[in-house]
Amino acid sequence: MGTPLGDFIRAKRDSIQPETFGLPDSGRRRSPGLRRTDLAVRAGISVEYLTRLEQGRDRNPSTAVVNALADALSLDPAERTHLRYLAKITGGACPNHVRPAPPTREVRPTVRETLRLLEPGIAAVTNRLGDVLAHTPGYAAVLGAAGLLDHPAPNLTRYVFTDPRARTLFPDWDDVADEQAFDLWLGPSAENSEWLSTELAPVAGPEFTRRLGNQLVPRRGPLRLHHPTGPELRLHRETLEFPADAQQLLVLLPADPETATHLAQLTSPAAPRLRAIS
Repeated sequence: MGTPLGDFIRAKRDSIQPETFGLPDSGRRRSPGLRRTDLAVRAGISVEYLTRLEQGRDRNPSTAVVNALADALSLDPAERTHLRYLAKITGGACPNHVRPAPPTREVRPTVRETLRLLEPGIAAVTNRLGDVLAHTPGYAAVLGAAGLLDHPAPNLTRYVFTDPRARTLFPDWDDVADEQAFDLWLGPSAENSEWLSTELAPVAGPEFTRRLGNQLVPRRGPLRLHHPTGPELRLHRETLEFPADAQQLLVLLPADPETATHLAQLTSPAAPRLRAIS
């Protein structure tokens, strides 16, 4: 039986072409990408040991081996962080005896006040499970217009995989789906991620479960939205982490002048209505 760590190493190895590392193409291969032999040589470990790691028969690689594999695969900083995390949970450093449960949805008063100061901007407090815990009116005007906030406990991951409107709202739906599934590995805790994965799998189907097994770190570029009122928006994403709360403050900013113009129209307060006074 495989492990998340083994799945990641194998997926990353399969995604690398030998010529990327200056290796000759030695003919037909049973699988795409870098051979186990080539990776083992680059990492300074035996092919047998690499095979055991990929197949889940060895679950406790040393820190030196993890770092050597990261170097051998030329991982970027985000991928290195993910590799270390997978090594930790595969080796049992994260407890697994706690019954899975949803994380808290409480947001500290000072964080809520920070969010208020960002109005009328597009901002929200979230966690890595996709829970939208608090948001500005601007966030509601831009993302809520397509139904994201209809649920009493809105969750972007659930919305992306189960609401048909998500495929219209996100023109790059596949990329957004990859990001949401990957972020479950970075959730408030392994137990919380298991809880949401268990809840979603029966209703989200293979589009969700397939991505859970794909350990490749997504490349996050500007977010494209097709707003129900017509305009396409391109947004940069900035995130401020609150590690003690396992939450983030997400701020969306226009990536071009056209988007800035549309956002000003979407988020501007409604003109005050005249009221008759008798």
